[in-house]
Amino acid sequence: MGHLGRAAGDRARRTGTVAVVAAAAALCLAAPAGAAPADTTDDPPYSATTAVGVHNAYEKDKYPYFADALDSGASLLELDVWTNAFGSGWRVSHSNPFGNNNNCANAGSAADLRTNSRNQSLAGCLADLKAWHDAHPGHRPIVIKTELKDGFNGKGGRGPAELDALLTSTLGDALLRPADVTGGHATLDEAVRADGWPARSALAGTFVFELIPGTVEQNNPLDHLWTDREYATHLRDLAAAGNLKQAAAFPAVLNATAGDPRTRYTDAAIRPWFVFFDGDASTYVSSGIDTAWYDDRHYLLIMTDAQSVPPAIDGTHPTEEQAKARVAELATRHASFATADWYPLPSVLSSVLPRG
Repeated sequence: MGHLGRAAGDRARRTGTVAVVAAAAALCLAAPAGAAPADTTDDPPYSATTAVGVHNAYEKDKYPYFADALDSGASLLELDVWTNAFGSGWRVSHSNPFGNNNNCANAGSAADLRTNSRNQSLAGCLADLKAWHDAHPGHRPIVIKTELKDGFNGKGGRGPAELDALLTSTLGDALLRPADVTGGHATLDEAVRADGWPARSALAGTFVFELIPGTVEQNNPLDHLWTDREYATHLRDLAAAGNLKQAAAFPAVLNATAGDPRTRYTDAAIRPWFVFFDGDASTYVSSGIDTAWYDDRHYLLIMTDAQSVPPAIDGTHPTEEQAKARVAELATRHASFATADWYPLPSVLSSVLPRG
């Protein structure tokens, strides 16, 4: 077991050995038809599997409460966060930049998950994660994909360090941190290429926060420091100061492009801090992109809008067979996560397949 496996194993033991074993047993893998298994062990590395995620899982028309999304079996759930000065705190909403519009309940315990008032801040969504986590020790590892709609707002007290502090104060040891991955290596890239990721069972009971730049900041001509570059720079600087343990999230390179998409960053020193990649499934599949490149290097690859890969299927209500076949196809295309709005299909959301 490598450095990350030992760290995650320590966390799993704190959670409880029995719960971890139960979680591992629940993650039985089914190979997609016609695909060679990416890993033949009963407990493959995290990067050797393909799982399923739900787009904008905080929306009430998908799940009445965020706890319902957590109960769905999905391995990735998405939050949209606003930070501008026109409202207070970290707001969770799709299109309201001034306030909260979501299914989070700011639960103090599991009993509050579906009884408290909704429309809470990011802190309230994190409280739900913690309450649900405490009630489900050894749960499947869950990526919380976080789109910062208008980017960080350091001047308003909503910068990378403040996000780290908020995540840490609420979730603590339930977080998988960049420092858990790097171990004795200099960067995330060096670590995952050398040692890979631990087994899924070793990550039982964890949340992994992935950060992407938001649609508003990407279209803001005055914003020249998007979330991905700002947080990667934050990681680089923390590591240089010996303080990487303070970091609580992973930046992702957004949008599917050929080759190594990190070359877009003019500061080469931040490139090795990206091991998450996130883009449109159709582009990855239809544009001749070598997605095995990500798999070979143990990078995590999120393919969004899985329903749109030709031939397109329904984005919300495909048949179970159609959705499972699409996930299986994207597994052969080396996706780590296939995401869509398939919230009515929990049997699909709980799927975990061999990658590659």
